[in-house]
Amino acid sequence: MLISRHALERHRIVIDKAYEPGAMNYHGAEFRQTDTLTVKAVAELAGEEIRIRGFLKTRIEAACDRCLNAVSLPVERDFDLTYRPVGTIAREEEMELPEGELDIGFYHGDGIDLGDVLAEQVILALPMKVVCREDCLGLCPSCGADRNAGACSCPAPQSVSPFAALGGD
Repeated sequence: MLISRHALERHRIVIDKAYEPGAMNYHGAEFRQTDTLTVKAVAELAGEEIRIRGFLKTRIEAACDRCLNAVSLPVERDFDLTYRPVGTIAREEEMELPEGELDIGFYHGDGIDLGDVLAEQVILALPMKVVCREDCLGLCPSCGADRNAGACSCPAPQSVSPFAALGGD
């Protein structure tokens, strides 16, 4: 769905949509959406800026970064986004943005693709590291066995520091 600047000149746009799993393009992200993505939002025009405020909710499944088992994560996020036409960017190579403008995005052409906005917000809502539980032991670096399921038969790792050869205390 395109949020058109021309449509916003006439009236604000109220968004109440649902996207089934598989309908969204997350641009190669390493997770999958397992529940309907629901979004309730309002898009308005303020001068040349497009402002989109709303809430989204879904559930995704990703691999634990330690043991690679599947982890189901709820995603719920409020968002308040401002976009300016890309032509408003200064053409100089380096430019310092005032602190209040660090959260401003830019758009090309007539408007913004809502799907891209929502995909970005889902990705930003995810933790940097996905773990199935805080005490996850991960995989054995030698044989690859899941150490949460039990001990493997590999010998215990040596506790010699890789920096020991450098000498010192």
